[in-house]
Amino acid sequence: MAGPGVLVLALAASCLAQTSESADTIRIDSDLVNLQVSVLCHDPSKPLTPLQQRDFLVFDEGAPQEIEFFGAADTPFDLVLLLDLSGSTADKLKLVRKSSKRFVEAARPLDRIAILTFTDQVQIVSRLTSNHEQLRRAIDDIEKPGGGTNFWDALRYVLETVARTGQTSRRSAVVVMTDGVDNALPDVGGEGSRTTFEELLNIAEHSDAVIFPVYLDTEKEEVKRHRATPGAYVTARGQLAQLASASGTDVHRATRLTDLESIYDQIIRDLGTLYSIGYRPANNSRDGKWHKVSVGLVNHADLTARTRSGYYAKGVLFGSPQ
Repeated sequence: MAGPGVLVLALAASCLAQTSESADTIRIDSDLVNLQVSVLCHDPSKPLTPLQQRDFLVFDEGAPQEIEFFGAADTPFDLVLLLDLSGSTADKLKLVRKSSKRFVEAARPLDRIAILTFTDQVQIVSRLTSNHEQLRRAIDDIEKPGGGTNFWDALRYVLETVARTGQTSRRSAVVVMTDGVDNALPDVGGEGSRTTFEELLNIAEHSDAVIFPVYLDTEKEEVKRHRATPGAYVTARGQLAQLASASGTDVHRATRLTDLESIYDQIIRDLGTLYSIGYRPANNSRDGKWHKVSVGLVNHADLTARTRSGYYAKGVLFGSPQ
C-alpha cells in the first residue's frame, strides 16, 4: 500500500497556480465573508419553494449583518467528484464507474462536472464540462490504479486548483468518496501525504467550495489484509466529520459501493437547496478572535438553515483555529 510521497499532477500550467500564503492563513481580496447556506424542511415530503435574499438573516457574533451578495439555489455549480481508488476499492472499478455515471446523470444541465481519482497520485479523468456524453466516455476509461493513499494531498489539490471560485456566477462543490485513511496516519504503512490534516482542514475552512465527504466503509477488508488498524479508521472518520463541519454539511456513509448511487442522488438534491450569501462584518476590528456566524430565516418556521460555524479574523487575513 506504500507509495511515493510526491503528488504527481497532470493539469496544464494554467491550472497549477496554488496559494503562496502560509498553512494557517489565506489572503482574501476583500472583507467579504462568503457562506454556503443549506435549507432543510422539517417535513421531507413537503416540496421546498425558492427563497429570496429577504428570507435570510445573518448574524456575526450575534449582531445582524447586511447581506451584500446573494446567489439563489438555482445558480450553477462546478462539481468535482474525487474518487479514492486505493485499497479494496481498486478491485471494484465496474461499480465505481456505474455510480460515477449516476452522479453525472443526476446533475443539472447547467452544472459543470470534473472527475478525478487518486491513490498516492492524482489522475484527472475529466476536466470541468457540462457535456454528459464526454463525461461518460471518460468514466469508461478509468483504469485500475496502483499505489497508496494520499487523501489529504489529493483533496488539497482539488480545493486549491480545480474548485477555486473566482467568479460569482458559479459556485463550487467537492464530493469526495473515500475511507479517509491516509498513509500518513499512525499504524498505516507507507509514506502518505505531505500535507498534514491540520493544513488540509485550514484550507477547507477558508474555501468557498462546499465539501461533501462520502465515507466508504472498507475497514473489515483492509484490517484483515493488515493494511490499516481499527484505530486508523476511527481517526479517519473523525477527520471526515471535521471536513464536513467546515462546510456545514454531513458525512454520507456508504456501507458498500452499491450505496453510492442513492447517496449521489441525495447530494445533488441537497445542492438544489444551497444558497450563497456574502456580507462584510459590521465589526471589522480584525481582532484575531473567533467570530461565530449563524443564519436564520424570516417567517419560515418549517425550515432550518445551516452553514459553517464561523471564522477567525486576523488583520487583513481571515485565519483558521489554532
